[in-house]
This record gives sequence, structure tokens and C-alpha cells, in this order.
Amino acid sequence: MKVSREQAALNRERIVEVAAKLFREKGYDGIGVADLMKNAGLTHGGFYGHFASKEDLMIEACELALKKSLESWKTRIEQDPQQALPKLINHYLSTQSRDTPGVACPAPTMGVDAARSSPSARPAFTAATRQQFDLLEGLMPEGTPEEKRRQAITTFSALVGAMVLARSTDDAAFSEEIMEAVRTQLLAS
Repeated sequence: MKVSREQAALNRERIVEVAAKLFREKGYDGIGVADLMKNAGLTHGGFYGHFASKEDLMIEACELALKKSLESWKTRIEQDPQQALPKLINHYLSTQSRDTPGVACPAPTMGVDAARSSPSARPAFTAATRQQFDLLEGLMPEGTPEEKRRQAITTFSALVGAMVLARSTDDAAFSEEIMEAVRTQLLAS
């Protein structure tokens, strides 16, 4: 049965949304096309009508996840510009963010995949990372533009690294200790 163009566009959008979530939860190699399509409520055979390859889907899923993450950061900044930096740090390194990678910042999960499995996703990842740095740079309280840029890079790198480590451990207390130590250090600087 042939679907309308509108329905095909909705199906494609649904596939990208589901992939953005599942690639963050399971990794690029952790989910196959059949399971991905099943989670999208579609048949496996329909995948190649939308995408030439799983890697092509990864690029779009990465772009969507990064776009949504940036939008979330901008919203948080607009809600309370004076307290935006501490609130971003506390939210990023929270138990909730650690335990919900499918909706959290994609850098700790998709960054590894972009580096290892999907080099064609790197341009989107590079652009979004630069935008994250730009957002953080504007929140740095003092310093020259160069110092603020270094602080932004250091802050984001510490957030991402801490989240990777916190998610990698099988010890909840140790995971919390990692997040708390980095939170405390970033908030003190």
C-alpha cells in the first residue's frame, strides 16, 4: 500500500526522532535497522525508502539531537540569565540526565559514535559543539574573550567527560561522586 507524501514525510520524521533517542541510549552499533523501525512503529522494509544507509540516518539523528540540545540550553539561559551557568551545570550533571541518555545532551553518547563509527556525522557534531562553546562563552563571568573561550571549552569538556564516566560505572555511589566532584569544581571556578 502506497502512503501519501505527507505520511511519508511524517514517517521519516518519526524514524529520525526514534533514532536520535535510541542512538543516544544504545549507541550506533547497539541498535539494528529492524529494531529501530519496530520502535518507530514501521516495517523494516520501509527503511531504505527513506535512507540510503544506517549511517545516513545517523547523520540526521545526530543533527536533530544536537539541535534539540542547543534549543534546550538556550531556553534554560533565557529563563534565568543570571543563574544560567550554575543551573546548566547542575542539570547536566544530575542523576536524571545520567539516567536518561535518550533525551539528554547527545555529546557523551553520540560524540563517541561520531568519532568511531560514523565519520560523516562529524561536521554536524563539530558545528554543534562550537555552538555549545559559544553559548557557554557568553555565560562566563569574567576574563578576556580568549579566556572566556578557554573556560567555555574546559567547562563543556568537563561536563561531557564527567557524564561519560558517570554512565560507565556500575557503582551508583561512585557515579554520583564523579558528578558531584566535577559539579563542585566547575561551580567554584
